[in-house]
Parts: sequence; structure tokens; C-alpha cells
Amino acid sequence: MTVHNRVNTYTNTTQRFWLTLGRYGGLIGLIWLILCLPAQAAKELRIAVKKAVNTVQVGSSTPAIVRDAGGKPIGNLAPLDGFTVKPRGSGVNLNQWNSSYLIIEPKDDGVVWIGDRWYRGKVRIIRQGRGVTALNLVDLEEYLYSVVGAEAYPTWPQEALKSQAVVARTYALYKASTASNRYYDLDTTTNTQVYKGLETEFVTTHEAVKATKGKVLTYQGKVILSAFHSSSGGHTENVEDVWSSPLPYLRGVVDYDHSAPVFQWSKTFSAWEMGRLIGGVGSVRSLVPERTTPHGRIITLKVVGSRGSRNITDDQLRKALKLKSTLFTVSNNKGMFTIEGRGYGHGIGLSQWGSHYLAQKGIPYAQILSHYYKNAQLTTVNYLDSLSLKSRLEESLAIGSRYSR
Repeated sequence: MTVHNRVNTYTNTTQRFWLTLGRYGGLIGLIWLILCLPAQAAKELRIAVKKAVNTVQVGSSTPAIVRDAGGKPIGNLAPLDGFTVKPRGSGVNLNQWNSSYLIIEPKDDGVVWIGDRWYRGKVRIIRQGRGVTALNLVDLEEYLYSVVGAEAYPTWPQEALKSQAVVARTYALYKASTASNRYYDLDTTTNTQVYKGLETEFVTTHEAVKATKGKVLTYQGKVILSAFHSSSGGHTENVEDVWSSPLPYLRGVVDYDHSAPVFQWSKTFSAWEMGRLIGGVGSVRSLVPERTTPHGRIITLKVVGSRGSRNITDDQLRKALKLKSTLFTVSNNKGMFTIEGRGYGHGIGLSQWGSHYLAQKGIPYAQILSHYYKNAQLTTVNYLDSLSLKSRLEESLAIGSRYSR
């Protein structure tokens, strides 16, 4: 979600540095916080920051080691300088170095530059198709500093941010175990979780992550699919009503998101415009829900137009019309269609605006989580026991593959 009125973790002086010194200047205000963080053993995630691009810009805030695919040091990079990585042969190229893939590892707790942002951890650049893919190899807990700030408002109450930290940690571990892509665990978009590196780290997100360190949601000893969304529009959904398979912890519950700015919304389209966006039907004459959830969310819809009709899914409809959710009704006034909707997202699992309201009322994060994830337990995991954790995760219940927030 877009975050407005952020309370930066750093001082107003740092903000002025960022504005006046450009992309590297902002790093000055961050270094003090990074250097004081203790080194902690945890799970390393592989985050795809840039996928199959022609070239990618990389760099480091401190001197960095360049390693080849075997992990052997083959060179060094100067700090605060930009370098271009591009495909060459069947591998990748950076300056005079060529390998099937390259790793850039900052020294002295430095941070890395990938594309247009600073990130913690290291960079691995691999060949993918005709282009290159840049992966951020980052400690899970440090990854969460940014994700919580990107997925929630950093000015929200701590109990809401703690809820988001636990949910994001659980989801990252689940995806790391079940990801079908052999190159990376997650990307940086709403397809998995929004991740923007240091740009979305704040004192409040650091506090929330540290206060919940290692805590995840489990069901019968297995890490759950901790789906979440912005606002359900009054009631969340049973997972099988929107996706494909029932899960005992993703049950529909009353939501407390009535104060959300996206609780109610509307969009208006002409019959011709709607037909153009949906495609294949000409000018739209009517929209007929074919399948809905018990709470009114549209799963499939029949679109009748001047040139024919077609059935489309909820995902296709949201994408075509850029709707916040498929919980809506439609009215037609002389060829002008008005869509009156509620909520933002798929409506499954944690409602972020609902958690915000409950946190404002003094409800602790553990209780917030137990409301939105029925039958799930709050558990502390040991990242170092990675083999055991992975084997347990791989036993997770099978679910539908669709996941679109």
C-alpha cells in the first residue's frame, strides 16, 4: 500500500541530506543505525529485486568483495560507485569479471545498491533467459524491517505493526519453503510482499520486528499461509470461497475496518469504456454475477455486450477495471455503469485496517492475530534448525495457487 506521512526513523537532518545529496546522501543518516545492530544468526532469504533485465546497476556503501559462482573472491568494488552488470555468454559480466553468477558482499556492515534502492545483505546476480536477475540475499529479520514499513503505516500503533511483523515473517517462511522458482523465494511486489529496502525502514518497524523476533503462526506444528490484505469491507472470507481448498485457520470473521479510507469506494465507466477494458464483448450492456461468496464477493462474472458475452474471473475483473476488490454492486444509468465497492484486496486472513482499529483500542497483537487466524498458534521458531523447519514446512496443506492482494 502507498504510505503517506511517514515518520522517518532518522532525524530531520537526515531527511535534508537525502533531498540535497541525492541517492548516496540518504545513506549517511542510515549508517549509524546499521552499525549499532548486533549480528544475529537467522534464515537468509533470496529476494528477486530485478528480474530478467538487460542490465542492472549495483554498488555498495563500503568496499565490497566480488565472488564467483564457487564463492571464490575474484575482485573488489570501490564504495559509493555504480557498476553495471550485464549478460555475457551463458553467464554474467561485471567489469573484467565473468562467471555463471556473481556475488557482491559489502564489508564492515555495508549495504548494497540494486537498481534504484539501498538494501541490507548481499547481491547475487544470475543469468535468467537473455537477461540478468539481481537477488538480494538478506537476513529474514532485517528483511522484515523494510516489509513492515512498506506493507503498513509506520505511524500505526505498535500492536498493529507487531501483528504485521508476525504475519510477514510467517508468510516469508511459508513462501521460502513452497516457492516453485528455484532461483528466489520472494519478489518485491504484492505478488508476495512489498519490499523496498532501507527506504521503508523506520524506528517503529525495527521495534515491532525486534519485539516479535522469531514468532510465527502455526497450525498443528506447521507454518501457515498467513494471507493478509488491506481491508475486507466488513467481513473476511473463508479461503475456499475465494480460492480453492479449505484451511482451518483461514476462516471468515467480522472485520473492524470501518475506519479504513478504502472501506467504501466507487468507480464509473461508460458502456464503451468498460467493454474496451474487458475486451471481446463490444459495448457492455450488463454485468451478471455468476458466482459469489456468502458475503457478496464476486468470483465469476458474466459480461454481456453488443458483440457477445464472456465469463471472467475475479482476478481478471480486478486487473481489467483496476478495482480495489470484487466486493461490489453495479448500477446502470443510461449506459453509465457505477461500481460501488467495499474494501481493498482479496479479503482473506488479516485485515490490516482491522488490526489498526483493534490496536487503537488497546488489543494486544497476539489477540489480534488469534481473531483473524482461527485455530493458529503463536510459535517461536529456531532459524538455525533450517533442515527441520524446511521438512515441516513442506508438509503444509495444499492450497490453491492463486494469491493476489
